[in-house]
Amino acid sequence: MITLYGVPQCDTVKAARAWLSAQNAPQAFHDYKKQGVPAARLNAWVAGIGWETLLNRRGTTWRRLDPAQQVLVVDAASAVALMLKEPSLIRRPVVEWPDGQVSVGFSASDWAGRLRAA
Repeated sequence: MITLYGVPQCDTVKAARAWLSAQNAPQAFHDYKKQGVPAARLNAWVAGIGWETLLNRRGTTWRRLDPAQQVLVVDAASAVALMLKEPSLIRRPVVEWPDGQVSVGFSASDWAGRLRAA
């Protein structure tokens, strides 16, 4: 089963969930605003795709941070600590695919290939 992580209000998450539903792809949704960010999963994502890929430095949450906090994000440990504290800093959606791969963001063409390969 595909597990999609994000927040339901996010437009990209909405589009991703709608696309998966249109493909009749079974999916589970984890709302990390309500359910929290699973620390073990976050560490696994960082190990698999890197903290730089996961950390959203373009969003309003990042821009609202004090510059002194921003400069402290220099490695995986500091990024994970901040993403656990501020889940909105995690790019969305994060998807765990049935084959164990993890992706970030929504791309219909990439996802179609993943579904065909499954």
